Amino acid sequence: MAKHLARIHGTEEDKVNCPFYFKIGACRHSDRCSRLHHRPAFSPTILIKHVFRHPVRAAELEQAMSGAQGNNNKGSNSRADKVKAFESFLCFYEEMFLELSKFGRIDELHVCDNLGDHMIGHVYCKFFNEEDASDAMQVMNGRFYDGHKMEVEFSPVTDFREARCRDFDEEACSRGGFCNFLHAKPVPMTLIRCLEAESEVDRRKEEDERRDRERDERRVRKRERRDRRERKRSRKTSHRSRSSRSDRSSSRSRSRSRSPEGEGVASDDDYSDKSD
Repeated sequence: MAKHLARIHGTEEDKVNCPFYFKIGACRHSDRCSRLHHRPAFSPTILIKHVFRHPVRAAELEQAMSGAQGNNNKGSNSRADKVKAFESFLCFYEEMFLELSKFGRIDELHVCDNLGDHMIGHVYCKFFNEEDASDAMQVMNGRFYDGHKMEVEFSPVTDFREARCRDFDEEACSRGGFCNFLHAKPVPMTLIRCLEAESEVDRRKEEDERRDRERDERRVRKRERRDRRERKRSRKTSHRSRSSRSDRSSSRSRSRSRSPEGEGVASDDDYSDKSD
């Protein structure tokens, strides 16, 4: 029985746990889902919800605010809009990668190209170390990016091969942006390698600075300990000198008290001898 439950966990056969949340970390039914969403207490992957402004949704908002425009104008600017949107996405990806790499080495960073309300703008970041993911979640959660407050949580996704839509990777997904599997926006591998190298240089620089600070702190502590020992030694020396002076003065006073009381004064016997 235990082997059977372990085998079907997170699959369509599992009638208790939601397979989409287990694989993707998001479910279109949200809290209304009839199956359980087990949110992990610890994971190497963090999910930043709705942080990326999808160009399609941004264009819809702009069109709604400015009013409907002619199809000719829309068609003439489509190519320029695509190039601008791609450049904007690359800038966003670079900013996210460099910011998240401050917490540790990044294994994978994916930005959702989905249009569904439960996945649009999601950013998945998988670290090599779970502690780095925990630090990133604690620091990034609640911060603001582009005027929006970021909501960060641990994600159950650890294998993105199960989360990604294979048809989308082959440019053959019939569901488009409303597919329930992850449509990761493609990123040039040269950019990823450059960002990894840059982040590695920054980490080494920060590590060198941290070592320099620790070395300076050790030197300061060592100097303070040496100064304390010298002050303590000087106090002991001054105390000994004062005690020796007090001992000499007390010995002189004792020697004076031990001398004869009538020294230098004639006694009665002397007078009697003189009278005879």
